[in-house]
Amino acid sequence: MTEAEWPLGDIGQAFSGRPNGEPSQPSGLMDLLGVAAVLLDSEGRVVLWSPQAEELYGYTAEEALGEFAVRLLVNEEHWDWVIKKFAEVMETGQSWGGTFPVRRQDGSTRQVELRNMRLLNDHGDFYALGLGTDSPTLREVERDVALSTRLISQSPIGIAILDPDLRYLAVNPALERMHGISTKAHLGRHYREIMKATKFAMPEAAMLQVLDTGIPLIDQSTIVGRSPADPEHQHAWTISVYRLEDTQGRVLGVAELVTDVTERYQSAKEATATRRRLALIADGSARIGTTLDVEQTARELAEVTVPELADVVAVDVLDSVIDEHRPPTRVGAAIFRALALKAAYPTEALEAADPPGRIATYDADRVATRCVRTGRPVLIPHAEGTDLTRIARDERAATLLARAGVHSYMAVPLAARGAILGFLGLTRARDPRPFDEDDLAIATELASRTAVCIDNARAHQSVRNAAETLQRSLLPDHPPHLPGLQLASRYQPAQAAYEIGGDWYDVLPLGGDRTALVVGDVMGSGIDAAAAMGRLRTATAAYAGLDLDPSQVLEQLDTITSGLEQYIATCLYAAYDPRRGECHIANAGHLPPVLVRGGKHPQLLDLPTGTPLGVGGVPFETTTVSLDPGDQLVLYTDGLVETRHHPIDQRLDTLLHVLDGPDCPLEEICDRLLRDLRHPDDHDDVALLIARALLFAPEGTRRPR
Repeated sequence: MTEAEWPLGDIGQAFSGRPNGEPSQPSGLMDLLGVAAVLLDSEGRVVLWSPQAEELYGYTAEEALGEFAVRLLVNEEHWDWVIKKFAEVMETGQSWGGTFPVRRQDGSTRQVELRNMRLLNDHGDFYALGLGTDSPTLREVERDVALSTRLISQSPIGIAILDPDLRYLAVNPALERMHGISTKAHLGRHYREIMKATKFAMPEAAMLQVLDTGIPLIDQSTIVGRSPADPEHQHAWTISVYRLEDTQGRVLGVAELVTDVTERYQSAKEATATRRRLALIADGSARIGTTLDVEQTARELAEVTVPELADVVAVDVLDSVIDEHRPPTRVGAAIFRALALKAAYPTEALEAADPPGRIATYDADRVATRCVRTGRPVLIPHAEGTDLTRIARDERAATLLARAGVHSYMAVPLAARGAILGFLGLTRARDPRPFDEDDLAIATELASRTAVCIDNARAHQSVRNAAETLQRSLLPDHPPHLPGLQLASRYQPAQAAYEIGGDWYDVLPLGGDRTALVVGDVMGSGIDAAAAMGRLRTATAAYAGLDLDPSQVLEQLDTITSGLEQYIATCLYAAYDPRRGECHIANAGHLPPVLVRGGKHPQLLDLPTGTPLGVGGVPFETTTVSLDPGDQLVLYTDGLVETRHHPIDQRLDTLLHVLDGPDCPLEEICDRLLRDLRHPDDHDDVALLIARALLFAPEGTRRPR
């Protein structure tokens, strides 16, 4: 629409909604200009004088009627010219217009824009009609109209004016281009006839609200889509609406302003994506690698990425990473062990993946194999039939993926310290967005962090397994028969996140049908602690064979421990004599044993605590305790009772409570103690030894009472 076509002068009438001739309150351009009307007869006398003429020229109707207009309104030097023009209009009927200096009643001169024309009445008489308005006011209005017209016509913002029924009255060229519809096709049609998409129901509701309340809505609606002016690219527009009123407050309609904010929208979208990426990475940093457990670390990665990044996530490692006895392969098929699998909702895509713990072979042409062989991520934004075949392990899995609606996939290598450990597989099905480079960057960062944690956990597990193997090899097997004793024992390592400690127990046959019962704990962890424990166990067996008093055995062990490079240990040494029914006990800084007598509540033995082995120079004491048949002595290390959340006295009371039950086999007691007192997150290992006194009657003798 050109400037001349923009219908500013007709909008007031178009908005009014009243039939022509119906009275209305003064409003609009004519009232702003205050057009004066003066009618002259053929001789030039004033025969009609409007109120606007009185305001413009200063004469009342009584003063003006019947007077010659030239003498009333024209300075004398202009009389001849005015009389000549008047005669031309009356003779030829041609109108005249222009700016002329008019003399007012007070003698001042006013520049007036005039239009003069000849009129004919029903008697055949001619009259002259003079219409006038203040010239400066008219020029100001013309300037404002011209500026407004140019502003609207040349504005890059789309502008539409709609009546109260939301029918188009005018649109500017910018909006015409945005809609791809001509101005003529807009006019008279309802807003939703042009803007038919469902997303335009919100702007329509906004217009009705503004018509009702008069409160403008600025950038309230953002519409995203493609325009006929640029169908190849997506654009974003904001819509602002305000109500139009005349000078009397009459509602004329609404103006709609449509602004292209594509760049701002894209910037905001990118900023949101960046914040999302950083938030997800930060979340991963906090939640991945909380333990030194390979499977738990893989589960944490899956928890972080579902559903924020993918609908289904699988974390698989090369089996050679977990099984040190399986040699790695560089070419051909790859053998994976599934560690974690998670989905945002129930889906057949889960059945297409391998459950945790399963070992599966992927052919050389599969995406997973390609990922670990090349060490590079694979991004498939739009996965189709052949892609699903390469993603899945076999044809059945490919069919399940297709039925689940999988449409986008990423495989990201788990790489740490120059080695490829496995891959992270991410799938989208219900989420309609295809994976893009930003998603790949997030997945790569999370996979890299996870791989380092898995590698750390794997190395820790390897060392831990070696220490546990060493420690278990150093623990004793029970002799097939011990005079006057029934025994049960347990060793339980700490959970995988912690290293093996130096806990041990031992049962040593002594001369005279006696038996030594030993429980100890080398402070520290790992292979070094296990090795130190082995040395102490060997020394204990040697000194026990010398038939020394328990306190003397501990003194010798104290001397040896002092030379073990800063290692110290606690130890409880008990020598049981079934002939006398006595147990001689010495303690080196260890927790007290529990004595359980038939028909009585269990009690902690009150022994001299002594100092730990390795402190040196402090004597130990031996205490004698009588044991009747059926009595039990419970020896244990601190891993059974100590926790980070409870006082030790409270935990010892719990130990006594668990032991205060009906008589049952010793194996069941061991299991009950570990079940009731141990927790999955306990950070220390446990050695437990329970001895029950039996009736002892060697041939030809009786047990003294």
